[in-house]
Amino acid sequence: MHTEHSGPVSTRRGFMKAAGAAGASLYLAGGLTAKGGAGAQAKLEALAMNGGPKAVQAAAGSATKWPLYGDEEIAAVSELLRSPDYTPIAPFEEAWKAYHGCAYAKAHCNGTSALTSMLFALDLPPGSEILVCNYSTWFPVVPMRFFDLVPVFVDANPKTMNICIEDCKRRLTSRTRAIMPVHWYGLPCDMPEIDAFAKEHGLDVIEDASHAHGARINDVIIGNWGRISGFSLQGTKPLPSIEGGIAMYKNRTDYERAVTYGNYDLPNSFPEDSAYRKYQGTAFGSKLRMHPVSAILARMQLAKLDAMNAAGCAQVRRLNDRITQLPGLSEPYARPESKRVYYSKNLLFIDEKEAGMSRANAVKALQAEGVDVLEYSWKLLHTYPLLSESQWWRHMPVLPAADSIPGCDEANKKAIQVAYFTSDQPELVEQYTKAFEKVWAHRESIGTA
Repeated sequence: MHTEHSGPVSTRRGFMKAAGAAGASLYLAGGLTAKGGAGAQAKLEALAMNGGPKAVQAAAGSATKWPLYGDEEIAAVSELLRSPDYTPIAPFEEAWKAYHGCAYAKAHCNGTSALTSMLFALDLPPGSEILVCNYSTWFPVVPMRFFDLVPVFVDANPKTMNICIEDCKRRLTSRTRAIMPVHWYGLPCDMPEIDAFAKEHGLDVIEDASHAHGARINDVIIGNWGRISGFSLQGTKPLPSIEGGIAMYKNRTDYERAVTYGNYDLPNSFPEDSAYRKYQGTAFGSKLRMHPVSAILARMQLAKLDAMNAAGCAQVRRLNDRITQLPGLSEPYARPESKRVYYSKNLLFIDEKEAGMSRANAVKALQAEGVDVLEYSWKLLHTYPLLSESQWWRHMPVLPAADSIPGCDEANKKAIQVAYFTSDQPELVEQYTKAFEKVWAHRESIGTA
């Protein structure tokens, strides 16, 4: 649940917005030097779209390159190719458990197979409903049809793009058995509220943590809040193994059931009293083992995860802390006690009324200045044909009415995506900042264009 702030916090926010507006006005009059102090009057610099010089002159080059593999990873993979086997998988799983402090983990060939396995592990009755955010991906939702589970599509909080707890309460029924939060682009969901809601109604929390490797709330690592959690390790993710996934479990039964779903060769590794040990050799019809190359890359990237996240977050702050002082420009709300991460893009919101110009016009002007920016709009899950065609489901998904998802609609009207730099780029950050300030200084003419 989003919490509005008042008092000193909102006062400071108002001051910073006013300061941003004043700064834009000074820029308009040529009254700011590069260091932000008062300078001689200068001629207004024309927008690039009107023939002026681009604010962004530095070459982006490999500023957004990802993954970042080095000689160490190349050497380790080369050694595997000389003596191919599956031995790298177990060390990665052990490293994962040590990092997260979890009891059980199983690596998979991709994130979808990890998420599918954890759905099977739940062992819920046919027709059980799972609350899922409409502003999300299909990977943990479509596989629900294999196990006769029912996705119930919930609105997003427009300030976070994460699942809205208030809408979860409205869509709760006697058949609801679980809630699946997705930590959108590295921003943790409101897990304390989700946890309390789930406990009140006897629901399981199953986390899709595929965007949020290493993120935390109150020092609890994302993935440790739920009964089960799944992660994608695909090449764009904060922990990239080119392709891969992993799921983590708190209890032995869930772990053994999930492992047996996709690993025919592992049931005899369970204790003698395991109900799943007898399925050695056949498992339950899937083969989801992680590739050893992916295991090597994942283990080595895990060792660097916190440092990479910290560097990326610091660089986002150097940009966002300045440009979000401009009127009508903000970033998704993060709880004060949360430690978010980023991957792939830096998402921001434009309030057209407060900014004094449309999102489309602002993005067009920023692009002309050389900023890597796009209007951001997510295709809502419930709109895919598969979710409304009965031949694919024994228990149909619960789709929302068109007017019942205002949070999703608002996010899609306001969001923009700015490049996420994966290496230190002080010159680009400075020039991006100047580009935003320049566009905002011209917002009156842009808004009426």
